[in-house]
Amino acid sequence: MWDYTDKVKEHFMNPRNVGDIPDADAVGEAGSLACGDQMKLMLKIDGNEVITDAKFQTFGCGSAVASASALTEMIIGKTLSEAEKITNRDIADYLGGLPAEKMHCSVMGHEALEAAVLNYRGVSAQEAAAGKKQIVCECFGVTAEEIERVARDNALRKIEDVTNYTKAGGGCRQCHGRIQEILDRIAPQAAPAAAQPAAAKLTNIQKMKLIEQTFENEIRPMLKADGGDIELIDVDGDRVVVSLRGMCSSCASSSFTLKKYIEPKLKEFVSPALYVEEVKP
Repeated sequence: MWDYTDKVKEHFMNPRNVGDIPDADAVGEAGSLACGDQMKLMLKIDGNEVITDAKFQTFGCGSAVASASALTEMIIGKTLSEAEKITNRDIADYLGGLPAEKMHCSVMGHEALEAAVLNYRGVSAQEAAAGKKQIVCECFGVTAEEIERVARDNALRKIEDVTNYTKAGGGCRQCHGRIQEILDRIAPQAAPAAAQPAAAKLTNIQKMKLIEQTFENEIRPMLKADGGDIELIDVDGDRVVVSLRGMCSSCASSSFTLKKYIEPKLKEFVSPALYVEEVKP
C-alpha cells in the first residue's frame, strides 16, 4: 500500500478547479485512456499572458486527480513564461511528495500544461506530435524525447525509475534496451550501474494478494463509478482469470476494458508477464 501525504489526500478528496472552460484560450491534453490516466487542462489568459483561470478534467487514480488539482492552484495568477518553468518535480513537491510508483501522475500534469502553452502559441497537437521523436515504448506510447526530458529533469538513472515516472518499460519490457541507451547517453559521466539481481519470483499467494490490492486501489473505483465490479476467479501462473460484475458484465466494451485498462494495470503494479482472461458469471 502506498503512503500518501495529507496534502495528496486533501487534493484527491476535495479537488480544486474541476470543470470546464467553454471559451478557454488554451487547452492541453496528456495521457491516454488506454494507459489508464488522462488529463485535460483548460486555461483563460489575459492580454498580459497572465493565467486568470484554470480548470481540469481527469481520468485516473487519486494521485492523478491530486496532481491536476495542485497544478491548477500553482499556475493561476502566473504568467505563461512563469508557468512554463514549473516541472513535474515542482508538482510533486507542492503535494509533499508522491510515491515513486505514482510520479507519472505529476509528469502527466506537466505534459498537459506544456500542451496547453503550445496550443496558446498556435501549435496544434498534431504539429507537436509530429515534432517528437519516434516512440520507444509501444505499450504506453512514450517517445524517446519524453523519456530523455523526464530523466534529465528528475536525475533518473535506472529503467525502474523511468517506468515509475513515465510508464515506459512497464509492459512487455522489449524497450528496456532502448531506455537504457537513453539513460547511458544523458549521463555518460555516471558509473555503470551494478548488475541488479533478478527479482524474486512471486509465489501464487503473493501474486494473488498484489492482484487484489491492485483491484481495490486502481481498478474497482473506476468500474464502480460505472456501476460495475470485478472478481478474481483464479491465478494460474501468469494467467489471471476474472469475472466482470454488474453493468460491466453486459457492456459491449468489456473486452476493451479488460485488455486496455485492467490488464495494463496488473502489468504495471504486479508483473509485466500477466495477462487477463474473462469467464462469464
